[in-house]
Amino acid sequence: MHIAHFTNTYYPFISGVVRSVSAFRKALTGLGHNVFVFAQNEPEYQDQEPFIFRYPAFDLGLPNDFPATIPFSPYIDYLFPVLKVDVVHSHHPVLLGQAASNKAQEYNLPLVFTFHTRYRDYSHYFPLNQDFVQEFVKNTIDSWLRIYIRRCQHIVVPSESIREILVREYGVTGFTTVVPTGVELEPFETADGASMRQKHGWADDFVLISVGRLAKEKNWGRLLEAVSEVIGVHQKVRLVVLGDGPHRKALARTARQLGIAGRVEFAGKVPFEDVPRHLKASDLFCFASLTETQGLVTVEAMAAGLPVVAVDATGTRDVVEDGIDGLLVPDDSQALARAINRVIEDEPLRRRLKAGAEKKARAYSIQSQAEELMSVYEKAIAAKKAGLQVPVDGESR
Repeated sequence: MHIAHFTNTYYPFISGVVRSVSAFRKALTGLGHNVFVFAQNEPEYQDQEPFIFRYPAFDLGLPNDFPATIPFSPYIDYLFPVLKVDVVHSHHPVLLGQAASNKAQEYNLPLVFTFHTRYRDYSHYFPLNQDFVQEFVKNTIDSWLRIYIRRCQHIVVPSESIREILVREYGVTGFTTVVPTGVELEPFETADGASMRQKHGWADDFVLISVGRLAKEKNWGRLLEAVSEVIGVHQKVRLVVLGDGPHRKALARTARQLGIAGRVEFAGKVPFEDVPRHLKASDLFCFASLTETQGLVTVEAMAAGLPVVAVDATGTRDVVEDGIDGLLVPDDSQALARAINRVIEDEPLRRRLKAGAEKKARAYSIQSQAEELMSVYEKAIAAKKAGLQVPVDGESR
């Protein structure tokens, strides 16, 4: 099968969407399929993979770091029919999502859309923060999504929580399949954590680790507050944060105000090949985000053998089973701190959660998820032949 993925962001940019596209591309190629990626132009970056096609893009200079991709390219317009694409897979509803929709319509191809993000939760990036403006922005986002979903033959969601949101907020009751982004387990299982601990001088510290963009929606302040309470009890605890983003300076300032700056390490953007080693060198994965659609980083932490303490929220609760492979708590710094302390102090519990985490990770192997995605493409092709589209708000099919 020839599959075209359209994404507003791809390497060298790193995000959950980029990781998802890349992981599925590699696995689908391993199954014998041709996968073409259409993404933003990066003049200073040399692609290491074949079949990556770039649309013009420019930097908006906004704090979210995302480039603005222009969904027009005469070269791609010329090239696309030559590729003999069987299915178009879009990863965003705007910009290159529109290009994906237009190409699917022009060449009578099925359109699959992965609902990666709770888009309305990002309305705070709009420069005006008055309540009525924010409500208008959220309603506009919802309207765009309804229009886009109606053009599709199938919707992929990364978790059952997100499927429930599609039903509740958009009335999408069919044509959806849960396909979490899978993980290539071997790099996480075999990573050399000991050398990473030695390199950073962590010695016999109990290392908490978390991964993600340093942005408002990730709820980092709550985690820092909890860690402050933990360090008040266990002085040899340190927190390592992998990732960067617009709130890095503010979070560093918060750590100083809490008096824990010397025990919090903001490692910034870490090359992906070093992420497994950082995870393997740590003792506990902690996560406070409220806006995850799957929590891919949580699965990766489990693959490295880490138990999890996390805020009970969408996406995360689909991965973590409370008391089996981690502990889920309310969005409260004291509850989060109590759970972290419990894992630190109870070694049998820690061993049990670690074993559960390793078992859970095996259910998320990228190979099995890629096979599930192939079944989605087959459903989309059949729906297109039958003249069907995804119904929204109770519309007839």
